[in-house]
Amino acid sequence: MKKLVPLFLIAILLAGCVILWNTRRAGEQWRPGMPLDKDRVKVGVLYLSDVEHETGGYSYAHDIGIKETQRALGLRDDQIIRKYNISDANKATTEIAMRECVAKGANVIIATSDGYAEVCRKLSALYPGVIFTQIDSPEYNKSNLTNYFGRIYQARYLSGVVAGLRTESGKIGYVAAIGRESSQVTSGLDAFAMGVERVNKDAVVLVRVTQRWYDPAGEMAAARRLISDGCDVIAQHCDTSNPQVAAAAAGVWGIGYNTDMSQDAPGATVTSVLWNWSVYYTHLLQSVIDGTFTTTPYFGGIGDGMVAITPLNESLAPPGATEELAAARAEIESGRNGIFDGVMATNDGHTVGTDGTTLSDDAIRASINWYYRNIAER
Repeated sequence: MKKLVPLFLIAILLAGCVILWNTRRAGEQWRPGMPLDKDRVKVGVLYLSDVEHETGGYSYAHDIGIKETQRALGLRDDQIIRKYNISDANKATTEIAMRECVAKGANVIIATSDGYAEVCRKLSALYPGVIFTQIDSPEYNKSNLTNYFGRIYQARYLSGVVAGLRTESGKIGYVAAIGRESSQVTSGLDAFAMGVERVNKDAVVLVRVTQRWYDPAGEMAAARRLISDGCDVIAQHCDTSNPQVAAAAAGVWGIGYNTDMSQDAPGATVTSVLWNWSVYYTHLLQSVIDGTFTTTPYFGGIGDGMVAITPLNESLAPPGATEELAAARAEIESGRNGIFDGVMATNDGHTVGTDGTTLSDDAIRASINWYYRNIAER
C-alpha cells in the first residue's frame, strides 16, 4: 500500500495537469477586442432542467434560442456543450459544470439562471480568456463578464389586455414562482395587472406563489387552487406548462409563458408571453466573431424582438382583442406608454412614482416589491 500511494497521487496530479492544460488552451482562443474565427467559437450552456424531455417551459425556451442562433450563424453541433439539470442552489455542481465546459474548449459560457451568478463572477476572474454571460444579474466587469435580460413586462402588459378581455368571472389567476421579493416576477405581474385594468376595470388578479422557479407539482397545485377560487383565466410566471395543463383540464382559459404553450394546452392557451433568446445569443456570438464584444449589459424588448406574445388562438380569443392589442403595442413601441408611468396605486393603499416620469430600467429590474392595486394574494 505504501508504494501505491505515490502512484495514486501522481495520477491525480497528471489528471489535473491535463484539465489545466485544456483550460488554458481554451482561454487562449479569445482575447478582448480581437475577432475570433467562427469555427473556433465554442459555447457552454447551463440549464436548470433536462430540455430533451420538455415540450415547453423555461429551459426549453433557452434551448430553442441556442438552436436558432446555431442555425443563424452556421455553428456545428460540436461547438455547443449543453449541461442539463444544473441546480442553481448547488454552487459546487455549478462550478464543476462550468469548469468542464472550459476544459472541453468553451470560450463562451451562457448561464441561464440568476442563481449561477456567484460562480460566474468567480470563474470569470480565473479564466480571462473565457466570456461569461449571466442572466438577470447586475454584475459585470470590464473584460469578460456581462449580463442580459429584457423588458418582459412589455409583453406581460399585452397579455394582461388579452386576459382582461377574456375573463367572464372577473377573476384572473396568476401562478408566480417567487413573491414580491423578486422584482423580475413582481414587475411582470404588475404590468400584467395594468394590462387587465386597461380593458376591464372591475377584474381582479389573484396571485399564488410557489416559492420555487421550477416546481411542476407546486405549479399544478397553485393553478388548481386558483381555479377553485373562481378564476377562469390562468396566467403564469413559472418554469413549466403545468398551469396551462390545469386550465385545459378545468375547461378555463390560459396565458402561457416562455414558449408557445398552446402545444401543451391547445384547448386553453389563448396566447403566451415569449422570450426570444436567440435575439441576444446571436448578437452575443456575432460580436465575439467580429471582435466587437463588450461587457455592456444587454436589455432587449419588444422593439428588437427579445420579448413578444404569440399570435392569438383565434378559436379562443375574445372579441376585439386583435384591435386592442395593436393599439397597446403601438403605444409601447412609440414610447407613449412606458407602462410604469406616473403615480401608481398599490394594493396596500400606497402610491409609487411621480407625475410625468417613468420608472427606470434599473428600478424595474431591482426595486419593484409592491403589487398593483387590482392584485390580491392567495
